[in-house]
Amino acid sequence: MSTAQNEAENGPAMFGEDDDNHRGEAVEGDGGESTGDLSTRAPERPEKPIEGGNAKSVVATSATISRGYQNPDQEHHEADSNLESSTTPERPSSADGSLSIPDDTPSIQESKLSSPGRPAPRSPHVQSPTPSLRPFDRRFQARISPSPLSSPRPASPASFDPRARQTSLSSQVLSNPGDAEQLEAPWEVIRWTKLRNITGQAFSEIGKRNFGRPTCMTISTIIAMGTSKGLILVFDYDQNLKSIIGSATKAVESGPLTSISISADNMVLAGGHASGNIFTWDISRPAKPFLHIASVDRRLEPESDGHGPDVPVLHLGFLSTRHTALVSADDKGMAFSHLATRGLGALSRSVKTTRILGRYPDDPLTPSRQRKASSVLAFSPLPLGNAEHTSDTIGLVAMLTPYLLVIVSTTPIAQTQFKTPRPKEVAAHGAMSASLAWFPSVKLKSTNMAKSGSSSRIKLVYAWSNILTVLEVIEVEPSETGESRGATNLQFRPRSRWRAQEAIVALQWLSRSVLAVLTITQQLVILDESTLQVTDSSDLIQKHLYHADLFSQQLNPLVDQLEGEDAAMHGVVADAFYMSFRAYKGRIFLLGFNEVSTGTISNWADRLLALMEQGNFIGAIQLATLYYLGDADKATVGLPENNVARHKLVGEKIIEMMSASLKYAFGKNVEAGTRRVLPVQLEMLATACVTACIGMAQLEFLFDEVYNWYHDGGEQSLMLEVLEPHIMSGEIEVLPPTVIKDLTEHYMSKGLGKRLEDMICNLDSHTMDIDQISSLCKRNNLYDALLYVWNEALGDYTSPMLDLLDLGKQPNGVHIDSNAISTVNENAIPAKLFPYLSYILTSRVYPTGRTMPEEKALLAKAEIYHAFFPGRNYRSSYQAENTGTTAAFPNLGKILDLDAASFLSMLNEAFEDAFLNGSHDRILEEKAGQLSEEQVFGLSVNRQWIISILLEVMTPPRYEPEDTVYLDIFIARNLPKFPQFILLPGRILHRVLVGLCKYPAEELAEDCQLSVEYLLSIYQPPDLQSLIPLITEARFYRVLKSIYRSDRQYAKLLHIYFDDSQNPDAIFDCIGDYLRPRSGLSDDQVHEVKEVIIERAQRLVMTDVRRAALTIDEYSPDLHGILLNALEDNDGLRFEYLQTVLDPSDDEKRSVQHVQNRGFTEQYVRLLCTYNPHHVTDYVERLKTGDLRLEEVLPALESSGVIDAAVVLMARDGKVREAIDRLTQHLGTMESALLGLLDTALMSPDVANSLEAAGDLVESIQKYTRVGIWLCQGQTKVAQRSKDQRERTKRSKSVNKELSMDENFWLDLIDAVVAVTKNITEVLEDQGLSKIEGDDEFNNSSPPPATSRLAIELRKAVQETFTALLAATSNPHANEARRQDVSFLRILRAFLSRASLSSPSLSNIRAVLATIFSAYAYEESLLSLANRLLDKDLFVHVAEVDTLRRRGWRPLGQVCEGCGARVWGPGAGAQVWEAWQKKKEEREHLAIQRRSDVQQDSALDEEQSSPTQSGKGKGKGPVRENRRRGPRPSNGPSLSSLSKGKSPVRRELPPSAATTAADDYVNNAQKEEDAAVAIFSCRHIFHRRCLREMQQGGGRKEEEETEDGQVLEFSCPLCTTGSE
Repeated sequence: MSTAQNEAENGPAMFGEDDDNHRGEAVEGDGGESTGDLSTRAPERPEKPIEGGNAKSVVATSATISRGYQNPDQEHHEADSNLESSTTPERPSSADGSLSIPDDTPSIQESKLSSPGRPAPRSPHVQSPTPSLRPFDRRFQARISPSPLSSPRPASPASFDPRARQTSLSSQVLSNPGDAEQLEAPWEVIRWTKLRNITGQAFSEIGKRNFGRPTCMTISTIIAMGTSKGLILVFDYDQNLKSIIGSATKAVESGPLTSISISADNMVLAGGHASGNIFTWDISRPAKPFLHIASVDRRLEPESDGHGPDVPVLHLGFLSTRHTALVSADDKGMAFSHLATRGLGALSRSVKTTRILGRYPDDPLTPSRQRKASSVLAFSPLPLGNAEHTSDTIGLVAMLTPYLLVIVSTTPIAQTQFKTPRPKEVAAHGAMSASLAWFPSVKLKSTNMAKSGSSSRIKLVYAWSNILTVLEVIEVEPSETGESRGATNLQFRPRSRWRAQEAIVALQWLSRSVLAVLTITQQLVILDESTLQVTDSSDLIQKHLYHADLFSQQLNPLVDQLEGEDAAMHGVVADAFYMSFRAYKGRIFLLGFNEVSTGTISNWADRLLALMEQGNFIGAIQLATLYYLGDADKATVGLPENNVARHKLVGEKIIEMMSASLKYAFGKNVEAGTRRVLPVQLEMLATACVTACIGMAQLEFLFDEVYNWYHDGGEQSLMLEVLEPHIMSGEIEVLPPTVIKDLTEHYMSKGLGKRLEDMICNLDSHTMDIDQISSLCKRNNLYDALLYVWNEALGDYTSPMLDLLDLGKQPNGVHIDSNAISTVNENAIPAKLFPYLSYILTSRVYPTGRTMPEEKALLAKAEIYHAFFPGRNYRSSYQAENTGTTAAFPNLGKILDLDAASFLSMLNEAFEDAFLNGSHDRILEEKAGQLSEEQVFGLSVNRQWIISILLEVMTPPRYEPEDTVYLDIFIARNLPKFPQFILLPGRILHRVLVGLCKYPAEELAEDCQLSVEYLLSIYQPPDLQSLIPLITEARFYRVLKSIYRSDRQYAKLLHIYFDDSQNPDAIFDCIGDYLRPRSGLSDDQVHEVKEVIIERAQRLVMTDVRRAALTIDEYSPDLHGILLNALEDNDGLRFEYLQTVLDPSDDEKRSVQHVQNRGFTEQYVRLLCTYNPHHVTDYVERLKTGDLRLEEVLPALESSGVIDAAVVLMARDGKVREAIDRLTQHLGTMESALLGLLDTALMSPDVANSLEAAGDLVESIQKYTRVGIWLCQGQTKVAQRSKDQRERTKRSKSVNKELSMDENFWLDLIDAVVAVTKNITEVLEDQGLSKIEGDDEFNNSSPPPATSRLAIELRKAVQETFTALLAATSNPHANEARRQDVSFLRILRAFLSRASLSSPSLSNIRAVLATIFSAYAYEESLLSLANRLLDKDLFVHVAEVDTLRRRGWRPLGQVCEGCGARVWGPGAGAQVWEAWQKKKEEREHLAIQRRSDVQQDSALDEEQSSPTQSGKGKGKGPVRENRRRGPRPSNGPSLSSLSKGKSPVRRELPPSAATTAADDYVNNAQKEEDAAVAIFSCRHIFHRRCLREMQQGGGRKEEEETEDGQVLEFSCPLCTTGSE
């Protein structure tokens, strides 16, 4: 019987029974309640349903697999590699009956399997180099890495990735936007069932007409729906209409139901209406309301709280278990708590309503605060769980507004417990939505008795837009003391956050760790709360969920007005979905526009069956393996968290699926006689089975069942390659003998012996058949595997080693064995043997490198040491072939004959182990009587014994020096390390030392020298000096340095440094150490060192010429000449040497001293002319007079063309005339070169390069012009100083006077520069290559052409020359007299005269001179403009200073400090204010009068300079009298301006008028004097008359200007007296 039938017949059994405390809303198990069984969830068929049983399950599984295999001939070739069926199997219905029907649109999709690739073969390890050529102290390594690379476990198919179970494109984007195209799972994420009877009664036309359209829904043990007519329809789970609540009551008059809720005991329903009224109903007595909470009109009842009229109640809920305690919220952002008193009926109850959130619309606000649009977007009281919690008694309510999450406790009083703002991560320009859901505290099931009775924490999940947050409520122990004793203390801690791809509109808990998330596009996302990973998703767009626009009207101002202020609020307001999306005990209920449906998440059994039905049995095994291991989403699919329970539940089903799959796959092949299942499919099946068996630790089933199926089917090779990565990773350590045999045959047949050897070395050797594996390894030359097996399984470390040693000694490398004959590579023996010995003697397992147990390692070492270094009484068959010393040590002789160098190198590594010379008494006591004679002797072997035997065995003539030299190295290296354990006589050490010096091959030279250094650190030969020639011949320079340094033979030591070509730079450090002032060497020793330097000077400078120069310059400058002579034939190195000493770089200047040697300087200048001529001038300018002889370097300077340096030197020697002549001559030479270049420029094929060369010549002309200017300026200064010493009575010079010497220098320079410019410009104009600077063609913004730039640059040179001349000849004199220097005019006249002689017409140089003078005019205009700008800035600053000074000071008091009379303030009278006003008017009048006088003076100046009165500006005019411009009394005589040549005019007044005016003036002056005050910076105030009387005292001084322009100076008498 199906589950749906059971529900229909027996009631809501799926929800369980409620407990006595009505805590049945959230019962939490260990992973959920729905733990489906594969057998009971077998495919149902209408004609023959399968109800359960393991046998039937296997039959169903086999039948399903049989449908999955298809004949490849009947399918397309593209599908040959797939295991899935091309046909879609028929889906059984999930229920049967008339009351509940399955959904009409099942989501059955095919699933493609992602085949894990076969692991690539491991690359063979590179073998170590030949031992005899390797460095002596290098460590041996085995071929196999100590930590073998493990192959990862094959990944599961993409279709089983939890994030890949998508059913729509939107859900794919939600779950994993970064993935490419996701494969759809074949199962339904949610198994939906349409509630047909409820749909028929509520959504039919009759139902809508009678009851109205459903608007909201709540789920408990009943299904209740509110309608648009204010009614509540109550259905049971049989879909029977149990009650119609609200008819014929006031509820139908209150408008549509906008919210509905049910009490914790499922006995009382509450409904909120659009009118603001709330009614509660007793379900058992629905005739009249249990409680009525009416809306409140604040205009009539201003003191009452409640929802306003016609304000829809959007949210409603009961508190705790009470029927009379409710909370509600409306769309205006108001929330209330309602508490009704107990009574006999509804009329006798009174309701107390308390506002817990929001403000009433009519509440007054302060002007600074603006009311924001708000609403309660999400709202929920905390439901009861099945575990008691402190929060049950305080009535927690969570509310979400557009701005805040607020959690309020309502009992005993309303109090805010927690609030937090909207996260900043909310996506901008998104939809505004909010949702939340509580999960209460529930009891946790646990097998651990110590944890029985524990409960989970309360969790709240809330979401703003696309940001989801999980909040935990932590109960804190109340304080023992204080006012809060016994009070509830809760902590709210955000735990995790998740970002969705679109806005979230509804949230529901399906279990303690599974969330159902509904997005704005009606995508259902199943979220694992513990990891916040998307496990499933489903598209609900076909369900047509009911949604309503409840918030946009209220929140539209928020979206429209705050667009520019808050980007996160921009967008649209989402519709409300919370009333149509409900969950109860793991089931989801949906209220649509046309139907009601319920659904459950497909459990693990449903998903496995879906894969089996589709024929994807490999995917089913892989998915079941993930379920078994817990890697998949356990909580989502209904699997328990407990590993034991989950393993028991899933493990059996995996075994059944694997058995059925193998039986069908290989059974069909046998029956058909042909291959029907492709190899790639078998490989995928093998991978799935191996992974499953390893995960379940069912290796017996793997090899007894799975491997046997493949072996019997002839596909064992495929299975063996699947096993390889698991063997290498260590997941499989044991193989049956048959599998090992097949493994060996398969890999050896393919030539993969190395990979086989690696696998054998990773297996547990104790479970192997030793005879079998030894035979296989010997037959196939698997020496590493053979050594590993014998060591680990038998504890035998010598037998396989000796076998290898014997193989290395067989002629032609042929090993004869009773089982097989195989050819052995001789080079392979050392590559195995010596690493093996190195590993064992250093306590490592060969070849894996793992550390051996201590006891096992000791015995292994003892056996090996005894094998090579036994006691004297040891004899063997080897004596029959050999006589002498080696007969006593046969194995040692064999291995030395094989490779002495590698053996001694291995021993060098083994000597560092603590086994030798260690105490082994403990193991001898513990193993007394159990150890063999060989092991006991091996434990006593020490380093002295080994070296003694080696010295005895390795003697000529059997061993040549090519072998004995390694023994010498071995002894020399270990003797200093272990001097307490190794004692050797001097003759042996002397022989070792000689042997090291006579090394047989150059490759061993470094090893031998290092060994000699080791040996000499502990051994002092008695005749060391006799060994020095031998050491010198061996070129052991480090040894010789040590010997000579200890003997203080520094000269010989320096010779060794010169001979040592390996470290040539050490020469300079050695010289510095021995020639420094405090080196400790005697004078004779220093002299010997210098002699060596002189002798090896050539080698010193050839090593590093710069370091040689620096070193000699610092420690022995007297040797510079010797080293320079050594470089006589190499000018380049001589230049580098002298440059380092004489002209060092910035880094070298610190260590270089100045060399006072004129010969070196002259030599360096000559070399500098050759190697760096551009630097000659800079260097020469830095030299002092006398550092250089001109005649020595002048030929080199002129030959290299460094004329500027030659000019500088000539001028420095006083040959200024010769310098000017040489400079002008060079300018003429460059002019000729430039003319020649321009003549051929147009004919040249490369005009650009020619013009570039011409530009370089013009730059040279400019440079030499500046040199000439510098020369002339210097001579002018000298001449000026001589002029100042002459008589200064003569103020002017005649222009016609003959030019002086310095003026002739200027004239020659100007003549030469102008001639070059004139001639070049003429050629450019004649050839059309240049334009006059004023031409329109080049007046645009584009850069001038190259030829035009040449003319411009040349004219700049002329202009620069004239500017320098003008500056040099017009310097102001010390006195302020008018300048009478006419040198510039005389030079210009001489220049024009000379130009007229060469060119009768000056038109040739007119353009040049015009350019010069126009530039001067342009500079004058620039100066004038700059002057005006500066004057403007100065005026601004002066005005600011004047404004600051006018601010004045505030006096200390209101009375005069002298007479005590009141000066200002009340009682002072108006005379002070009137005097201040009058003073202000006078100052303004004086300012105007001064400006008028300035204007009159300017007019007078213009009249005097006019031609009519001055005779065209020639001759002397009348002299204007000096007049003082200053203020005049307003009633005094007015003085007019004086004109030149005329007497001043005076305006006379009548006598009477003059007398009256004088009297008035005196009276006014007296009044002003009485009212005048003075205030100082010290803030003391005085009458002016009092201040004059006290003037004799000093003090602070202030200045005041009188009317006649004089300045009176006052000082504060008080401050002066106080200071005195």
